[in-house]
Amino acid sequence: MKMSEKTKDIIEWIICILVALILALLIRYFIGTPTIVKQSSMKPTLIENQRLILNRWTRTTKQMPERGDIVTLEAPSEKYVYDYDENNVIARYDNEPTNWFNKFVYYFLEIGKESYIKRVIALPGEHLEIKDGKVYINGEELDEPYLQEGVTTQVGSDQPYYDLIVPENCVFVMGDNRNASTDSRAFGCVPLEKLEGTVWIRFWPLNLFGKV
Repeated sequence: MKMSEKTKDIIEWIICILVALILALLIRYFIGTPTIVKQSSMKPTLIENQRLILNRWTRTTKQMPERGDIVTLEAPSEKYVYDYDENNVIARYDNEPTNWFNKFVYYFLEIGKESYIKRVIALPGEHLEIKDGKVYINGEELDEPYLQEGVTTQVGSDQPYYDLIVPENCVFVMGDNRNASTDSRAFGCVPLEKLEGTVWIRFWPLNLFGKV
């Protein structure tokens, strides 16, 4: 029984749509994707509801970001960890999916996945200190021109001093809005494989269009 021309056309359209969807998903996961700022932790650099393009090639090629880069990361399973010691400074990810389907939905489609947007402050092997409202890297005060005037970097009231060596293949991240940011001060250093991408371009609002 011969297939009608109409049926052939429908099948061809279905194949084209499926191919386009697969290509879009591959580009989104491996190369780049748009995203929306949903948090206030990066003020004044990034404001809620601004639209950005993420460079995901850095994740695909497992490149270590540079200090000062703004990145998105998978939110840790424990957002506040206070029992730090020199052997316990890495963010915890205890609720990861186990079977292949749930991994595909969570990591590839990013359904049910929570992400944070932060700035990279310290890199692997660096000695980071937070004291007297300032950040020090390897003993030198970090110049942070992106902070609003008067903003200082504080840690918990029961932990006025912060001191650690960033572990291998991890980064220490913080939001520019230091007083309203849940970041590495609370949950620890982020493993490289948990970084989702580097902020590349802001395309909305149009008057702020350009590289971030």
